[in-house]
Amino acid sequence: MTDAMASFADWMSNLNEKLTEIPLSQLAVPGSHNAMAYSLDVNSSVLEPKKLKSLDKMFSAFLRPIVKKWGTVQEKTISEQLEAGVRYFDLRVAGKPESSDLFFYHGLYTTMTVEGGMTELVTWLRQHTKEVVILAFSHFKEMSDSQHSDLTGFLKEHFKTQLCPKTQMPSLKDCWEKGYQVVLSYDKSGINDDPFLWPPIQYWWADDSDPQKVISYLNNQKQKGRPDGFFVAGLNLTFDGNDMLLYLLKSLKEKTMSAYPLLLDWVKEQHRGSDRESINIFAGDYVGVNSFIQDVIRLNSADKSSLNENNSDII
Repeated sequence: MTDAMASFADWMSNLNEKLTEIPLSQLAVPGSHNAMAYSLDVNSSVLEPKKLKSLDKMFSAFLRPIVKKWGTVQEKTISEQLEAGVRYFDLRVAGKPESSDLFFYHGLYTTMTVEGGMTELVTWLRQHTKEVVILAFSHFKEMSDSQHSDLTGFLKEHFKTQLCPKTQMPSLKDCWEKGYQVVLSYDKSGINDDPFLWPPIQYWWADDSDPQKVISYLNNQKQKGRPDGFFVAGLNLTFDGNDMLLYLLKSLKEKTMSAYPLLLDWVKEQHRGSDRESINIFAGDYVGVNSFIQDVIRLNSADKSSLNENNSDII
């Protein structure tokens, strides 16, 4: 079995006991940027970027396939991402005028509803009771206050006792003892008093299409010192509407995959922990198609060579 095909479905439960006793914010955690953007709906209206949204009504047949090509930043379903070892999910939600359901989005709406995605997630968690996920809901669009209330109410009812309260940063051992499997971050003002909705998780976003500049940005952020609590180093490249139209014959995947070797070299040089230059969560695009997830998980190992391809002895 090759690294890229190895299953890391239970990597947290296989960690060395000492690592299960430290705060989750001191582990190295693989994450998925725009996690649900594997199911973009080419028949939906364009939500972003603004330049293309304004042209959507007139040129939808031409624009929407382009937006889908550049917005599809994941290829694996949420269950497949979980099975591959992803434990942080960047989730962006939008309301749809013609529907009572809420959807994920990235450029276009997804075919997957929020309810459908979270149902798939909780089904997986029930089969892997010692794995803990961090869900970051943010970048909301086309949503009213009542829809936010409905969504947070649904999430709390859906996960119930699996939700970890934000009283203090837990360790894996804490979560296992109390049955917690979900840390739920919700990036909206006015919810600070809710004991189960964690505050926004800082995401280091370079906003650049050049991998060298992404790495330079991340290194500069490291020099400033790590934030308190959870935080994310974003390895994703960013392209705007002009780029999409300029590179009609190319795709985000092509650009991202060509940049990944450089980005992964940077990942391998990082370390987990509590010091100012340590990294907590790493988020990437097209997770599960290369060694990104395994490279991040290996940062939890004192002896990286001891992590075999069956993932049976993370130490």
